[in-house]
Amino acid sequence: MTMPDWVMRFPGAVTVSDKELRIVYMNEKAQATFADQGGASLIGSNLLACHHAQKSADTIHRLMAEGGQNVYTIDKKGQKKLIYQSAFTDESGAVAGLVELSMVLPADMPHFVRG
Repeated sequence: MTMPDWVMRFPGAVTVSDKELRIVYMNEKAQATFADQGGASLIGSNLLACHHAQKSADTIHRLMAEGGQNVYTIDKKGQKKLIYQSAFTDESGAVAGLVELSMVLPADMPHFVRG
């Protein structure tokens, strides 16, 4: 899978899998983020191999079956991160795979309420 150049250099980690849960794309940030697990060599491997908890596997299977998103924040190595996992669909509307975005959130990130 090829992505536009800007996605490759996007400062957040972008990982994409197909409907068989094979990792088909990782941008530079995703490769660096998962370097200790193999980085770019993870392309072609099964997404479930990267998620060891049963809860993670259950979430992945639910997203593949139903579509939708799984969104949360984590604190890892002193950084707060937004994790946004979403199913995506093909032209017919069938779930075709998953995309995960992982972005570091600034500690002093403002929050606005707009009416």
